Amino acid sequence: MFLQKLILIYVCVTITLGLLKISNVIPIIPTFWTPYTLQRSADRQFLRSVPTVSHPRLNLDNGLGLTPPMGWNSWNHFGCGINETIVFETADAMVSTGLAEQGYIYINIDDCWAALERDDEENLQARPTTFPSGIKAIANYVHSKGLKLGIYSDAGFFTCAHQPGSLGHEYQDAQTFASWDVDYLKYDNCYSDLSTPKTRYPVMTDALNKTGRSIFFSMCEWGVEDPATWAPGVGNSWRTTGDIWDSWNRMVEIADLNDQWAEYAGPGGWNDPDMLEVGNGGMTMEEYRSHFSVWALMKAPLLIGCDVRDVSSEMIALLSNREVIAINQDELGVQGRKVSVQGSNGLLQVWAGPLSLGRTVVLLWNRSDMGGTITAEWGDIGLQSGTAVTIYDIWKKETVNQTGIDLLSSEVSPHSVAMFILTPANVILDSGTSEYMRSASVRHIQKTN
Repeated sequence: MFLQKLILIYVCVTITLGLLKISNVIPIIPTFWTPYTLQRSADRQFLRSVPTVSHPRLNLDNGLGLTPPMGWNSWNHFGCGINETIVFETADAMVSTGLAEQGYIYINIDDCWAALERDDEENLQARPTTFPSGIKAIANYVHSKGLKLGIYSDAGFFTCAHQPGSLGHEYQDAQTFASWDVDYLKYDNCYSDLSTPKTRYPVMTDALNKTGRSIFFSMCEWGVEDPATWAPGVGNSWRTTGDIWDSWNRMVEIADLNDQWAEYAGPGGWNDPDMLEVGNGGMTMEEYRSHFSVWALMKAPLLIGCDVRDVSSEMIALLSNREVIAINQDELGVQGRKVSVQGSNGLLQVWAGPLSLGRTVVLLWNRSDMGGTITAEWGDIGLQSGTAVTIYDIWKKETVNQTGIDLLSSEVSPHSVAMFILTPANVILDSGTSEYMRSASVRHIQKTN
């Protein structure tokens, strides 16, 4: 009899909880997730009830992201070791190295900036031990350098590093960010209530719209629900992959994952294969050149992830290549993609995409451990047979062929790239291809300030 009563109580409680969940009176206790969508236990009990609310799906209305964003982000190098001194000094270094002049204007603070508890009015607040000046003062300093400030939050109860998330506080937090004069929000996907990102992210879109401040909205849902297919109009960029790390193999894997969504990117909304690792020391110079070139061709956000206060002049020069930057910032805004694979293992590859003024960018990428010859044929890169072009080598900064017709072929070193601009013979540029591309990055700076 006792056992029967226990079973009856269990059934009644289960049915009651189910009915309450259906009627949105209480949520089922959330299961928390890591960035790789693997279940893990929470460090703390979450008892607050967050009812489900229906929000209008409004398009992001900030006029930003006409070209991919450029700047710096703290996470890849510093992780949770970030503090305001590093941010102040990084802003200084972005100017003194000339990176800001090239268009790298966002200084983005990632996770671990916030206090572990909200204030008495449930507002987010800066961590007093590492950001004692507060975010508003940091924004003022960054703006005084002609730069813009980015901040980080999460579409969950907590961020990935356990600071308070914005789920259930979207409108309040958006207003807080706007009051601090923040210019960019990276919005992660940890510790959610397991509802679809398709419903959680548009809430922050609406919240940002209602602030009246133009804040770039960077969605970081790791490509879990193919955001390229639904995020245009919700955010200015959307992560298509899990996290990058400073490894050749991981960088190559990330590039391939991002490539499949090329058709969805364009002015106002960009595929995001995560931040740059250039300068962090885990790859060779040639591998970093490949990394930077492929990200530029894919119209990915160019967010530097190293310590720019202490990086070699060679890395600064690589990141400052104006012609590569201009490919990324080209006003046509079409993501380049993989168009041909060659060799017995498919590691000799051609990536290409159209540029403004009828030009084409071609990237010959050798992903093998041996040197090899890679050939781009006109049919693969979108040119009609017989089209005469001028071929300009971006990294060598020289014109290699004034009358190239039907194919482009080059020997490429292991883990390296050769990158070219093809300009049809009937296109006349006022000051030459390289000068035009230099002016493109200048136009980008003018548009985003």
